[in-house]
Parts: sequence; structure tokens; C-alpha cells
Amino acid sequence: MRPSPLAPGGIARVDRAARVAVCGVFFTTGLAFATLVTRVPALQARFGLGEGELTAVLALVPVVAGVGSVLAGSASVRFGSRRVVRIAQPALVLAVAAAGAVPTLPGLYAAVAAVGLLLGAVDATMNTQAVAVERRYGTSLLTGFHAVWSAGAVLGSLWAAFTAAPGRGVGLAAAFGAAAAIGLAVSLAAGPFLHRDAPAERRGEAGGDAGSGAAASRPRIPWRPVLLVGSALAVVYIADSAVSSWSAVYIETGLGSAALAPLGYGAYQATTLLGRALGDHAVRRFGPAAVVRAGAGAAFAGLACATAAPAPWAAVAGFALTGLGASVVMPIGFSAAGRLDPEGSGTAVARVNVSNYVGFVLGAVLIGTIAEALDLRAAFAAPTVLLLGAVLLARSFDPPRPGAGPAGSAGPAAEPARG
Repeated sequence: MRPSPLAPGGIARVDRAARVAVCGVFFTTGLAFATLVTRVPALQARFGLGEGELTAVLALVPVVAGVGSVLAGSASVRFGSRRVVRIAQPALVLAVAAAGAVPTLPGLYAAVAAVGLLLGAVDATMNTQAVAVERRYGTSLLTGFHAVWSAGAVLGSLWAAFTAAPGRGVGLAAAFGAAAAIGLAVSLAAGPFLHRDAPAERRGEAGGDAGSGAAASRPRIPWRPVLLVGSALAVVYIADSAVSSWSAVYIETGLGSAALAPLGYGAYQATTLLGRALGDHAVRRFGPAAVVRAGAGAAFAGLACATAAPAPWAAVAGFALTGLGASVVMPIGFSAAGRLDPEGSGTAVARVNVSNYVGFVLGAVLIGTIAEALDLRAAFAAPTVLLLGAVLLARSFDPPRPGAGPAGSAGPAAEPARG
């Protein structure tokens, strides 16, 4: 095969194109996710859902997404993550559009289940693609990709706020459909330029012996580091779930300020975007473990401030610091998972990605249970304490030492692509 032409800076043009394409996939996923979750009250009103029915609808997403992530990991091994994400993401945005258009409650359940399954598949494969591009560049890029996801989510939230305003005359189906059309266009445009990872059969052929294809279809991923990184991410996702689902309620009912209630989550998302925009530079300078340790420590301090807040503004500031710290832990976790899988099969990323949904479900159950038994201030104390676990597990995010095993040959420190 002839070497790829080099762009300025010594990186192959095909790799630069793949980086832009992966950004498009992250942007589309953030846009689609925010379009759905920010209009949940409208869906509740349309179908007259009670609290229990609404909880059942929302619980479908993380539970089914975990299944989608595992299935996508297996499919990526066989077919390559590029092929899987090119199918799953357009299907995801169409499922979101369907959720806004279905006229019946069974139809809503079916659409939301499809969204969950496809969201898990896209989450796993887009992070596999991001890890592959990061490996080609030989430097940290993951937090930047996640910053693009946050930018898409912010745009989706703004679009939802615009269309939900009284007098706009934009129905739910039209609002979801317009966002889906943008996402579909970006996804289809990005697809041909994604990183061309090799399916198991081709990896086996490259290995040179008859039995290597079967071996490649079952990549040996060490479970212990996967569990360590996944546990740290699950803890951070528990905190993320708490802030996303309960910060507004806490500020309004616990601290008595309806006016400042939306600002808690708004500040959290704003600093999440800021932290991810700066995170790659920090990783390159200080290393992943140091950044995770500092980020998890900042998230602990922020959530502790919000939990003990004497006034609403202090809670908003605490949630802002939580977002700044937690924002870098998640993408660095996917980068660490990629280093456990030198073949780039996507298996380790898919396994670690399950911690996203485990943390989300545990966070919702934990906060709701403690709040019902005591109050929301006590409920926020639980994920605050758990964040200390992420600080203690920060060392597991560092690259393995040379000679430490098969995972030591890949990762951001690998040789950049030269064509």
C-alpha cells in the first residue's frame, strides 16, 4: 500500500480527516442526546405520564444502552468500529426523531428503547474511533473529542429551549426532526472519513498463521485494569447523574431559590466544556494519572461545597467546580481502556463504557433512596464521599510500563503516523 500523503506537521492527511470525522460523530451524539433529555417534560405532558411511568421510560435508556455497548464491542471485533458506527449513528438520530413523533405510549417505549440500544452502540464505537485516532497522532486527544460532544449537547439544549418557548409554534415532532436532520447530515458526511480499523478476519490475515484469525476474534483484554478504570468512571458517573438529575431540585427545594435552580446544571455543563477543551494539554504536560487525581479531587471539593452550601449561589459554584473536575476523568478513562487493547478491537473501550450506564443507574437510585429517607443534602453527601475512590484509583489511568504486558505497546505515547 502506498503511504498516505502528509499534511503539514507530519500527520497523514487521512488521519487528520479521521480526526475531523470523529469530531462530527461526537457532536452528533451530544446533539441527539440533549434534544431528547431536555424535552422530557414535554413528552411527559403529551402522554400524561405519572412519576412512576416517567421513571420507567427514563430507566430504559441506561439499561438498554449497556446492552448496546456490549453488543457493539462484539460487533466491532468482527466488523470494525467504523462500520458499526456508520450504521448505528444514523439509526440513533432517526430513533430520536421517532421519539418526538410517535402518537402512542407503546410507540414511545419502543422509540426510547431503540435510542438506548443505539446510544450504547455509538458511545462504544465512537470512543474506539477516538482512541484509534489518538494512537495515530501519538498524543492525547480524547478530552477534546468529548468537548465536541459537550458543544453538541449545549447546542441541542439551546435548540430545545428555543422551540419550547411559548408562541414559537414548533411542535415536538418538528423540533426533534430538525435536530435529527442536522445530526443525520453530519453523521453521513463524516462516515467515509472515519478511521479504517481492521475487522478480526483481516487482523488475523496480517498475523500470518492459519489460527491467528480465530485468536484475533477473541482479543485478550486483562480484566483487572478494566475493572479499576471502570470503577473510577462509575463513581464519577454517579456524581454526574446526581448533578444532572437533582441539582435543580436541590437548589429550589433545599436552598429555596427557584430563580437560581437551573443555573446549577448550567454551570456544571459550562465548566465541563471548559475542562474538556483544556484537558488534552494538561494530560500532555502532567500525564493522565496526575490529571485524573486532580480532576477527581476538584470534583470531590466541588460536590462537598454544594452539599454544605449555606446559600444557592454557593451550590451553583460547587456544581461548577464539580463539572470542571469530573469533565477530564471520563475521556481519559476511554484513553486508558484503549491502551489495554493494542489491536484496536474496541473490546476494552466497550467494557469500560458500561460503567457509564452502571453509574447513571446507581446514581439515580442512590440519590432518590437517600433523599426519600433523609433529605437531598444528605443524598449529595454519598457521591461526594465516593469521589474519593476515583482519587485513589487515579494511578490505574497511567500507561503500563514497558514490558508490563501486551497493553504496553499502544496509547498516546505511541509513534505518530508518518504515512
